[in-house]
Amino acid sequence: MKLTTALLPLFISSLATSSSLSFFGSDQQVLDKTLEVPGANPLEFCEKNDDYILTINNVDLEPNPPLPGKTLTIKAKGNFTEKVEEGAYLLLVVKYSLIKLINQRADLCEQMKDAVNEECPLIGEKTITKDVDLPKEIPPGSYTVNADAYTKDGVKITCLTASIKF
Repeated sequence: MKLTTALLPLFISSLATSSSLSFFGSDQQVLDKTLEVPGANPLEFCEKNDDYILTINNVDLEPNPPLPGKTLTIKAKGNFTEKVEEGAYLLLVVKYSLIKLINQRADLCEQMKDAVNEECPLIGEKTITKDVDLPKEIPPGSYTVNADAYTKDGVKITCLTASIKF
């Protein structure tokens, strides 16, 4: 699905620098501002955790919120405090309203290479910029995305979540 293809780089970009998605829409309120990812974005961490391997400095989206038929530019900066090697993985769940569209496990290193041209091992500070062309045909409604990233040994790298309303 094109929307999923567009959303995955957003999360991968966030992993490569910082990330987690929140809620789009002015009628929604953020209940816990400590979960917000720094920057001009709708991202949130799944939970408060200072032990993530990825420290996110900022993520900026243009436009924010993303718009169907427009190019989404993602700029992100973060720091991998430990080496992330081959075998790391991403658990991705995408829902349209209550319908689960995707529930998959993906190779994190492969996704990083394809989405933002970063290769494993990942260590230290990373800054990325990624343009994603969003299709005009995104069906209106609410989308929820959850992405958990783990090392090859199952140590959590980060956890991101987003609810997006088109």
